Amino acid sequence: MAKKKAAKNGNGNGANLGFEATLWLAADKLRSNIVEHGHVLTPGRYVGAAEVEEDDEPFEEKMRRLVGELDEQFAESRKLEKAIRKNLAGIGCAAEEPV
Repeated sequence: MAKKKAAKNGNGNGANLGFEATLWLAADKLRSNIVEHGHVLTPGRYVGAAEVEEDDEPFEEKMRRLVGELDEQFAESRKLEKAIRKNLAGIGCAAEEPV
């Protein structure tokens, strides 16, 4: 009985699954991206992470400003919570006070 010769498709095992060409193109693209980024493999390089701009505001000033903004937002939050609780009570659905 004669041996059947496997069809060669370049992958060495004779199997032809139909996606090999697409897979090799994707691998080539990945390799070119890695070379383009200087062989740096950190995920941020490949998932589109936004670059962070440096600012000239000193840390202490920035923290004071941000804490001030946070205090204003907390005050607004308390004001809105009070209004929501009043509206809920007005329709007979009083919410429990937070602990």
